[in-house]
Amino acid sequence: MAKKKIKTANKPPVSNIMEEIFDPLRKKYVAFTPEENVRQQFIRWLNEKRQWPLHLMTSEAEISLGNVRLRCDIVCYANTTTTEGDKMLLPKMIVECKRPSVKINTKVFEQIWQYALILKVEYIVVTNGIQTFACQYDKINKKYSFVKDIPFYNQSEPDQELS
Repeated sequence: MAKKKIKTANKPPVSNIMEEIFDPLRKKYVAFTPEENVRQQFIRWLNEKRQWPLHLMTSEAEISLGNVRLRCDIVCYANTTTTEGDKMLLPKMIVECKRPSVKINTKVFEQIWQYALILKVEYIVVTNGIQTFACQYDKINKKYSFVKDIPFYNQSEPDQELS
């Protein structure tokens, strides 16, 4: 899936060879980094194994917290019907991706909790491609709790183990 892009002599040289990977959500090639590789593999997994439609996901979604601009690695949306009967898209899950060498710890969860507070999502997921942790928001206790799996698209309760 990665490709090599060779700069031509007509363009100013930034580097001789730059590796890239295609992001189907941004619909363009982006720099191939360990974190980007984790993001693209997870996007593919969500689409193929959890049937999450590509058109209901965004990558590198910008959100604001006051004057601070933040970027969510992956935001998954779901069709929702309001009490008035109107249909709209709302964020349902956010995913924070880290390079495989980054340990998933409290600091990583603090980062995604900031995003979750802004977007008010039901699920948060953190992955480094080796380990993946998912939490679901408990409306009664008003907190996120770890769950065994990531839901399928339009599913409220996961029923299968991570695979």
